[in-house]
Amino acid sequence: MKRPVVLKALGGAAALVLAAGCSSGGASPGSAEERPATAPSSASASAPAPSGTPGTSAPPAAGRVTVAGTLTEGLKSPWGLAELPGGDLLVSSRDERTVTRIDGRTGAKRPLGEVPGVVPGGEGGLLGLAVRDGWVYAYLTASSDNRIVRMRYGGGAGDRLGPPEPVLTGIPKGFTHNGGRIAFGPDGMLYAGTGETGETGLAQDRESLGGKVLRMTPEGRPAPGNPFPGSVVYSYGHRNVQGLAWDADGRLWAAEFGQNTWDELNLVGAGKNYGWPEAEGRAGRKGFVDPVAQWKTSEASPSGIAYARGSIWMAGLRGERLWRVPLSGAERSGEPEAFLEGDHGRLRTVLATGGDRLWLVTNETDTRGTPGPGDDRILRLRVE
Repeated sequence: MKRPVVLKALGGAAALVLAAGCSSGGASPGSAEERPATAPSSASASAPAPSGTPGTSAPPAAGRVTVAGTLTEGLKSPWGLAELPGGDLLVSSRDERTVTRIDGRTGAKRPLGEVPGVVPGGEGGLLGLAVRDGWVYAYLTASSDNRIVRMRYGGGAGDRLGPPEPVLTGIPKGFTHNGGRIAFGPDGMLYAGTGETGETGLAQDRESLGGKVLRMTPEGRPAPGNPFPGSVVYSYGHRNVQGLAWDADGRLWAAEFGQNTWDELNLVGAGKNYGWPEAEGRAGRKGFVDPVAQWKTSEASPSGIAYARGSIWMAGLRGERLWRVPLSGAERSGEPEAFLEGDHGRLRTVLATGGDRLWLVTNETDTRGTPGPGDDRILRLRVE
């Protein structure tokens, strides 16, 4: 695996101007992030994409990614990333159960404390983060379930996280397939991607919160306009959703782990069924929504995604690369492109900060990587 010379954090005139946005050991064979080496071969990710609802964004030109520097390093099992007003970052440690504040200019780290009630294990622990109106929201694995909590945080010098308050409980937990990404959408509602914990039947069970995209108020109640009355379930038939982002037209996109054949990027619609476990990848079956893009599992294992410069940018774990999927009103305007392949190891989270800037979190210390000196890192990216 290639390891570039680590660049020190950029400061002074070279510091990035950040703008807040909406989005935010080995595994057993067949788990969400590692699969058998004998995965079935089939068509590549370049298969034609279906057309969809017209939008207003123009098709982007060919893309390019530049690593502008390293903001910080020495992170352990980093997972969730959220931006505070003013441009500093919060990062969660899945296994250490902690939240750390990162200075968005210098990369200086300030621990904010351990989140009570987190029970790490397998793919579970302290996962996604989101920030809203003086609250820090966290998706975490507890002793009995996965749940979303929120903690008060003033953001001033010396401030620490307040005690966690439950927002939503009862999300199924497992050693694998815990989902974990949360983000506030342009409608002000809180969205969460969940997994089916390896119990495949949960994905099609609309009474279960496993294998779903959820939509709720900031207090955890079913959001107005949800497709199933009295329920936070927004879409179903998912295997393990860990990436959520909205494009310029306000459409919701989700990245999803496949099993042995296809990882997926889906355009998510209210009440839609995405097929798992009856379908993996493009099945063309009535009643199921096919993915807009798909990848062989060795090329992706997608976790976080972000929208910037007319494209979805998708972090790959097993694939160890950053994928770009150009979008237009026809859902996808070009073929997916891969960047940074093998340069920084496993990639967990990507966060848009406005304009052409992204933050990218590496994930070599999650027990499945091969960590080197300085791992893990938050990288500054410039995209075109």
